Amino acid sequence: MLKSGCAIEKLQERDMEKMKTLIMVYSVISVFIMNPAYIARVNPELPCGILFDEEEWEVLYCVRNRRKGAAEKAYTIDKAVKCIGNLGGPIRAPSDGPPGLKTICLGLQKFYTLYNYREMFDFMGQV
Repeated sequence: MLKSGCAIEKLQERDMEKMKTLIMVYSVISVFIMNPAYIARVNPELPCGILFDEEEWEVLYCVRNRRKGAAEKAYTIDKAVKCIGNLGGPIRAPSDGPPGLKTICLGLQKFYTLYNYREMFDFMGQV
């Protein structure tokens, strides 16, 4: 994840202390990216509320279903990770298995961009 998602090899920092700090920061980011993928593989039926707050999964529902308004019930963590994966890459066949870490990384980037601009895009129908 440090190499494929965070591109840590492109930093080219010459000072060892700064490089250690950067690796620690990117390690935390990598764990944040890997967490949903591995939790979804181990316990796919858990509610997505363990990783996403209510407003986040409501925006995910609106983006995924291309409609305004909130979902009645939260997604499972497996469904939420698949939705994030669909944002990060092409829609896959059901037989392909769960999305990979790089796809989840790209999907999380797109999702949090949409989440941060949710008022502008009027996902929730509240603006």
